[in-house]
Amino acid sequence: MGNTDVSKDPSSAYGFLLHDVGKIGIPDGILQKPGPLSPAERRRMQTHTVLGEAMLSGVAFLQGEGLKIVRSHHERWDGRGYPDELARDEIPVGARIFAVADALDAMTSHRPYRRAMSWESARAEILDQSGRQFDPMIVEAFVAIEPELFEIRRELAAA
Repeated sequence: MGNTDVSKDPSSAYGFLLHDVGKIGIPDGILQKPGPLSPAERRRMQTHTVLGEAMLSGVAFLQGEGLKIVRSHHERWDGRGYPDELARDEIPVGARIFAVADALDAMTSHRPYRRAMSWESARAEILDQSGRQFDPMIVEAFVAIEPELFEIRRELAAA
C-alpha cells in the first residue's frame, strides 16, 4: 500500500489540493474557534478526513493515491494519527509526503487561535518529529529541498 510512486499517479496532485474538503461538514464554530478544542470538538474535527474521502469517492480522477491522501494525511509515522492509526509503511506515501507539507504550511500560517511560527521554528519542529509524526525519509527529502521551498514561500508571501 505505501509503495505507490506518487509522481506517476496524477490523482496525487488533486488529493493534495482537496485534502481538507471534508471540513465542509465541520461546523464553523469548531473551524474558527479561537481557543483549544474540547475533546468532543477534536473528535468531530478529525472526521474531516473520512468525510472528504466519502465526498470525493465517486470522482474518477481522484481514484488511487488522491483519495488515500485525503483520508490519510493526518496519520502519523508512530501510529498515533487518525482516522485509522496506520503506522510507517502502512501510510500511503502521498499522505506521508503531504503530512510534512501540510504541517509546514499550518505552522507558518496565522490561525484563529495562534500567530504563525517562523520558518526556522517550523523546521525545527519537523526535524524533532522525524520518526514520530513524520516518515524520516520524507523529512530527509524536505531538508534536501528546503532552500527551494523557503524561496517559494518567500515569493508567495511577497505577492
